[in-house]
Amino acid sequence: MALQDLTPQLRTRLSRMERAVGWFVVLATALLVFGFSYYVYNTAQRKGWFKTRAPYFTFVDRATGLKVGDPVMLMGFEAGQITQVLPQPPEDFTYNVYVEFEIIEPNYGYLWTDGSRTKVASDFLGKRVLEVTKGTGGRATYLFHPLHELTLAEAEKLDTPEQWLLGADIYDETETNLVIKATAPLQPETLAVLRQLRCGNFPALNTREQRKSPTVVWNDQAGRYVKFVSRSNPKANLKANIYWLPSDESPAVSERLDQLIGQVEKALPNILDLTNKIAGVLAHGVNLTSNLNVVALNAQPASSNLAQLSVQLRAPGGLGEWALGTNGQRNLEAVLENVNATVVHTDTNLTALVENLARSLDHLAGITSNLNAQVQANTNLLGSISSAVVDADDLVQGLKRHWLLRSAFHGKTTNAPPSAPRLTSPKDQGKP
Repeated sequence: MALQDLTPQLRTRLSRMERAVGWFVVLATALLVFGFSYYVYNTAQRKGWFKTRAPYFTFVDRATGLKVGDPVMLMGFEAGQITQVLPQPPEDFTYNVYVEFEIIEPNYGYLWTDGSRTKVASDFLGKRVLEVTKGTGGRATYLFHPLHELTLAEAEKLDTPEQWLLGADIYDETETNLVIKATAPLQPETLAVLRQLRCGNFPALNTREQRKSPTVVWNDQAGRYVKFVSRSNPKANLKANIYWLPSDESPAVSERLDQLIGQVEKALPNILDLTNKIAGVLAHGVNLTSNLNVVALNAQPASSNLAQLSVQLRAPGGLGEWALGTNGQRNLEAVLENVNATVVHTDTNLTALVENLARSLDHLAGITSNLNAQVQANTNLLGSISSAVVDADDLVQGLKRHWLLRSAFHGKTTNAPPSAPRLTSPKDQGKP
């Protein structure tokens, strides 16, 4: 049916319906676009699409469990993601796999030249995770200030030199002792040291300008900040100078299991030998227990006889009557009584003897004390006794020389013992 054939009322209702459907389609499309935009925005916020990223790279032995898009962890938090996993050229015999990753702001502020490293850890299922560690000092790996090459004259003409940072480590003439550390403000003291060392051009960072993307990266070999060249820069003809974080890689779980299985295989023969020895010991133990059971059964009559004998020996006089008889035991008791009486009597006599000896010693002490008193009272007594002894000796010697008494002092003579006969052989005696 053509539209002209409809009545004006139907044509009016149809136009209203078309407008309602049109508005519904427009509203649905707007809701769909809004929902999709919201989803994209949340995804970008969650994955950090609008945040600044700082690139890093490291080398690992193998790429097992590592793929592009995997998260990079920092202190247990997701700090970035892996962007490239590539094998090294065949002629590179030092490193095997190149891994590049990005750290999202503000997490790259935790990475410094001292203490920051990468770790490749693996879980029980073999999944390997790349993790970076927090720095402990040194210099920031990336900075966002423009880099300038200044002379000493230009640095002295700056309006606010304290807002400029030194972009390199300055050493003395020997190039061994660090004099000024990088990122030191260009204060008059710093400029005086630079003038004393006769430095020509030196890099400097203008902190009054803050860029959104990294502008300089630290070069460990040169000991200074250099301009950062990103891979996304199509005008850059130089190779991208990304900061290198050394890696500490732990073996994969499969390798650990292989090593464990190898150790078990080496130890298995010893374990089987040990179990065989244990089985032999148990068999010998069973035989020993059976033999002990037989010995115990055979020892039961002997034990019963010993019990009866012990009962008899424990009876009054049982051992004495069995060894000495009835009369012998009585005689032994009498002898023991006599010995006891003798010992008591001897003890009594010994006590009396000791008492008498003590009294004699007391009398002797009195005599000696009296003699000492006499000697002390009469000092000439010892001289008189000595002269009397000398005179008596002279008298005896004179009597020995007198003709009448000389024979009385002759010594007694005894017959000499007969000499033993000398034994000689028949040949010496001249006998045939």
